[in-house]
Amino acid sequence: MEGNESLVALQELIEVVAKLRSPEGCPWDLAQTPESLTPYVIEEAYEVVDAIQTGDKGAIAEELGDLLLQVVLQAQIASESGDFSLQDVAKGISQKLIRRHPHVFGDVKVQSMDEVHQNWETIKAAEKGETPESQKLSDKLSRYRRSLPPLNAAMKISQTAANVGFEWNNVDEVWEKFHEELGEFQQALAEETPARQESELGDLLFAIIQVARWHKLDPSAGLQGTSQRFIQRLQKMENVIERPLTDYSLEELDALWQQAKAQLGH
Repeated sequence: MEGNESLVALQELIEVVAKLRSPEGCPWDLAQTPESLTPYVIEEAYEVVDAIQTGDKGAIAEELGDLLLQVVLQAQIASESGDFSLQDVAKGISQKLIRRHPHVFGDVKVQSMDEVHQNWETIKAAEKGETPESQKLSDKLSRYRRSLPPLNAAMKISQTAANVGFEWNNVDEVWEKFHEELGEFQQALAEETPARQESELGDLLFAIIQVARWHKLDPSAGLQGTSQRFIQRLQKMENVIERPLTDYSLEELDALWQQAKAQLGH
C-alpha cells in the first residue's frame, strides 16, 4: 500500500511540474532551461546536507522534496524537447544499481566492503570500455573536478595524486610551497591583471589545502565552521544593538564583535 501511495504522490508531482511548464502555467517556470536551473540543483543539494546535519526530520523531508523537484523539472524540460524522460532517468539508475551490485542481484560472493568497492570500480570502468589499471589519472581527476565542490575536489585530487607519487618529502616542503604561492599572489595583486590574480589565488588555495591534507584536516569543515561562527557572532551583535549596523562606526562594530566573541567563547 505504501508503495502505491508513493507512486501516486510522485505522479502528482510530475503532473504539477508539467502544468507549471505548460503555456497556461507559470511564466518563470516556463522560462527556465537546464542551464538556468543549475544553481538551484547545487543549492538544494547543500540544503539537504545542512538539514541532515541539524537532524531536523521535517526539514530533511522538505529539502529532499525541493531536490526532487529539481530532478523532475530537469526531466520535464528534457522530455519537452524529446531528449529523455523521467522514466528514462529512473530506469537508467535502476539498471546501473543492478549492474554494480552483482553480489545482491547476481551470483557474486563478497567477503568485505573493500571487495564491494573493488567490484564497483571494475564494473564502472568496464562500462566505459576500460579496466581500473588502464584508467588515466588525468581522467579520474577531471571527474573529481566536475562532480565535487571546489574545496572537496581539490582535496580529492591532491590525495589521489599523492597516492601515485606526486607528493612532497615532508611537511616543511609543503609550507615552503604555501609561502611561495603567497608571495606570487601578493605580486599578482600589485602588478598583474584580474585574471592572473585569480589564477594565483587558486594556486594559493590549493597550497593551503595541501597543508590541511598533511595535517589530516578537512578544509571544507574548517571553512563551514568559520562561516557558522561569523554568523553566530553577528547574531549576538544584532541582538543587542538598537540601530542598523550601518549606523555604527568601525570602532563600535569591532567592540560589539569582540563582545560577541567573548560571550560565545570562540
